Amino acid sequence: MKWKDWDRNLKIRLFGEGTMNILFWMFFPFMTIYFERSFGKDYAGILLMLSQAFSVIASLLGGYCADRFGRKKMMVYSAIGECLTFMVFAAANSPWLDSPVLTFIAFSLLGVCGAFYWPASHAMVADVVPEKHRANVFAVFYTSINIAVVIGPVIGSYIFYTYRFEMLIAGVVITALLAGLLSYYLSETTTVKERVKEKGENVFSVIWKELSAYRIIAKDRIFLLFIIAGVLAAQTFMQLDLLIAVYTSEVVENQTLVQIGEWSWKISGERAFGLVLAENGLLVALFTVIVTKWMNQFNEKRVFIFSSVFYAVGIILYGMTQSVWVFVIAMAIFTFAELMVVGIQESFVSKLAPEDMRGQYFSAASLRFTIGRLLAPLSLIVSNYMSYSMTFLMLGVFALSSAAIYMLMFAKMSRVPS
Repeated sequence: MKWKDWDRNLKIRLFGEGTMNILFWMFFPFMTIYFERSFGKDYAGILLMLSQAFSVIASLLGGYCADRFGRKKMMVYSAIGECLTFMVFAAANSPWLDSPVLTFIAFSLLGVCGAFYWPASHAMVADVVPEKHRANVFAVFYTSINIAVVIGPVIGSYIFYTYRFEMLIAGVVITALLAGLLSYYLSETTTVKERVKEKGENVFSVIWKELSAYRIIAKDRIFLLFIIAGVLAAQTFMQLDLLIAVYTSEVVENQTLVQIGEWSWKISGERAFGLVLAENGLLVALFTVIVTKWMNQFNEKRVFIFSSVFYAVGIILYGMTQSVWVFVIAMAIFTFAELMVVGIQESFVSKLAPEDMRGQYFSAASLRFTIGRLLAPLSLIVSNYMSYSMTFLMLGVFALSSAAIYMLMFAKMSRVPS
């Protein structure tokens, strides 16, 4: 699908969300290190799990709201919420106040806003893009995110610890501009369904109704297996800003990467983490579209299964070394696993979802990431009582279990009548 054929909504969002993502990746990867140093591994792990619990609930409601109230409205309201939250975030890291607790609250609220935003965003792509082009369009958006992953952590590794307040003030300005851009230029892509408020209805009954709707989705056994396999696989790639961040910052201490005569390039743990994270983003930005087109030539079953296998290899290798150069190799394997499924997984959800429940299916599909991230901080707690190598090995076993569940899922699909 050529750029000139893209819907205007997609072009606007690609620009606006791309700018926002650069800001996001300037602070997000370093938050686990910040919380670990502020509260310790055990409390940091518990707090990060609590933060994601809020996101899980918001994710459930996000798809419902996108289907009932419209994609545009939810995206605009979410951007406004992010703007207000950045104000709190900046206040908690200002020259007048240094509050890790308030920082945690703001960080959690940003996750909630994002959980309301992305189901509407993904559903909008499905609304305006023909099925045969969806995988490539999703891949382009994913590439823009990973361009941000290249730029953001490199900048953030230098300014997060010294100019955090100024960076967060920039967040207030950028999210305000994004909200205005979406409000003024974005067009609604689905008919808003007005809900009649029934007598005696309250917020709890609304949530109960929404969970009841998800029970209908849960009866789709193939989709349920897809989510379970995704949650297990997420225990590896969700460690990128959790266990990998803390492990790299601890084991690397002024390690020499290059030495020519008397000149040498030494790197700290935080900078080493920024390096491998930027590597991940660079590889994804360069090769997402290429690998997506390549993977489209293969059977979906093989792609999903081998992606999980490569995740296992990458995460186990990362935990077996303290060498930055081996980290780079492990991250390349890790990234290839990510690229294998980045385009086809969204298209796969589109094929499974009934047209009138796309928002809810995309929202439910995002539980792979929200529940995955809810459980992922357990690795920090586990690493306090087990060696790092054993913790990384355990994560590799989770990835291999994901591959086994994908095998079961596709076996069930083959038995479903066409």
